[in-house]
Amino acid sequence: MFCYNFLDLADEMDRLVTEVVNGVHKFFREKGLTLSIAESCTGGLISHYITTLAGASNFFVAGVVSYSENAKKKILGISSETISKHGIVSEETAREMAERIRSLTKTDYSISTTGNLGPDVLEGKEKGLVYIAVSREGKTVAKELRLKGDREENKRNASLSALKLLIEVMEGNIYA
Repeated sequence: MFCYNFLDLADEMDRLVTEVVNGVHKFFREKGLTLSIAESCTGGLISHYITTLAGASNFFVAGVVSYSENAKKKILGISSETISKHGIVSEETAREMAERIRSLTKTDYSISTTGNLGPDVLEGKEKGLVYIAVSREGKTVAKELRLKGDREENKRNASLSALKLLIEVMEGNIYA
């Protein structure tokens, strides 16, 4: 039987985040590219991760937390049709968020997150359902996550998954 110490798991998550963020910094520095982020359920955690390391101002242009439906519409310009047809927690909304923040900020790449971290059902969608998206040059890739942790764990895992998706797209392992 395995027994995990919570601090060991937290340290492992910190190590993983640091490794991924270092990779993002290195890529953007070497390529001279720019990044923007539109976050909903992750509440600015991805932007926090990016700015934890010095030098983010060389490539990180903007991070917007558009938590409410109204903010998604007013700040990012997400269409009412997308939200009414697919919901806030949807692949379509995640894609549109990524595309809109990239367009608004004129960056090379963007990330977005939208989802239900829990504990309750939202729009008939279960806790842990999160959509992440990465956009570049008008092309966007999205991914559905079904997270099983508590609210805070889901937030961290969604943020880390979004950064990993960005790296996959940047490295050409997923073609956006």
